[in-house]
Amino acid sequence: MLTQQELERSPLFQGISYDEYRRMLTCFQAVQRSYRPEEMIYDFSKPNQNAVGIIERGAASLIRIDADGVATVLEELHAGGVFGKDLAFAGSREDSLEVVCRTACDVLFIDYPHILKRCENACYHHSLLVQNMLRLMSEKAQALSERIDVLSRRTIRDKLLCYFSQQRDKAGGDTFELPFSLSMLADYIASDRSAMMRELKKMRNEAVVRTNGRRITLFT
Repeated sequence: MLTQQELERSPLFQGISYDEYRRMLTCFQAVQRSYRPEEMIYDFSKPNQNAVGIIERGAASLIRIDADGVATVLEELHAGGVFGKDLAFAGSREDSLEVVCRTACDVLFIDYPHILKRCENACYHHSLLVQNMLRLMSEKAQALSERIDVLSRRTIRDKLLCYFSQQRDKAGGDTFELPFSLSMLADYIASDRSAMMRELKKMRNEAVVRTNGRRITLFT
């Protein structure tokens, strides 16, 4: 169960009081589970998998594995992050979608039908939860649009510059912090890590970027 402070930071429960949240968990028959690093949280291929997962603590990744076994990170999930079949990026039938722990995680599961069905008491906080979920779906669609923009670039440099430009716009300045490691950045832009690191080194030598761990300054 979330603490009151954690609840206030959760985008899914935005505007919902702590008392309402606790009653909602009982009404929705919510289940909490804990996971170790690298453990699979959610397998989208399971036919009866229709729960919505909410990351309460920790970090995880939504990963697509194609028919050749190549893994691509589609989304990074942190505290407050939400995932589920009805919230996932679409893939081909040959693709496998999984949510995997990056760190130890506590996850709350709510069956999707419990969220969508009309509450017998017509509770305002239930309607608010549905509104929050629709907003999250819209944000995920925006994130997918940004990802497509990056992946549509032909070269590793162009992909990096596109992604860095997106992050600069969000940060409102030339210096920003990557939301994940450089290794995961290679997965995000669907490039070989060694090739990406070589390109980053060239960009540093040419004074296109400056890097300090996950901290990036873009000069173009």
